[in-house]
Amino acid sequence: MSDPEIIEQTIAFVKETLQGAEGGHDWFHIQRVFKNSLLIAKEEKVDVLVVGLGALLHDIADAKFNGGDESVGPKLAQQFLADLKIDPKTIDHVVKIIENISFKNSLETQQGQKFNSLELQVVQDADRLDALGAIGIARAFNYGGFKNRELYNPDIAPNLTMTKEEYKKSKAPTLNHFYEKLLLLKDKMNTKTGKKLAERRHQFMLDYLEEFYKEWDPLVATTPFNNVNA
Repeated sequence: MSDPEIIEQTIAFVKETLQGAEGGHDWFHIQRVFKNSLLIAKEEKVDVLVVGLGALLHDIADAKFNGGDESVGPKLAQQFLADLKIDPKTIDHVVKIIENISFKNSLETQQGQKFNSLELQVVQDADRLDALGAIGIARAFNYGGFKNRELYNPDIAPNLTMTKEEYKKSKAPTLNHFYEKLLLLKDKMNTKTGKKLAERRHQFMLDYLEEFYKEWDPLVATTPFNNVNA
């Protein structure tokens, strides 16, 4: 089977599997990450098939929609790729990308990221880009609504020292997520292209927050967290 045929079959599998998924983690999220991965990969010496498969399968079974079980996605991807008779080394690489791509893994200060490769860095940057800018803002509030969270509560400050488990269990207002994750991503980008693309999206979010606070309380001249992660 040729690489284009493998990608074609993977796209069909992902579309079918993610039918009815939450809007921030649906096929269109995967599609955006896939396209940005290929864009970033143009400037890097990577295995493009691994990058493509990693991007397409990285959220095939997100743990937060599977009772927090982080093993479901990697297992599902591994079985799918094995059924296609993909080379075992490629399968192993793709599975490791899925296991290590998440932001929450960076909160494990004792262990840290257990695996790294240039292919992972490319897909990770593409995934992080989709959490930034206009799309990132839309996804954050879509998920917040899905979980019935407050938009913002001035009495609940962002937790900037969360552990991985605290992050997974957080029920904080959606706006706190900007400070606890989204505004941190610019400085966590891996590749030159990823860093460049992240700059504009990061600034867009800062501008959005300034406008949000002005509309929330027009009598307050400054944002309550304007010194955090700016």
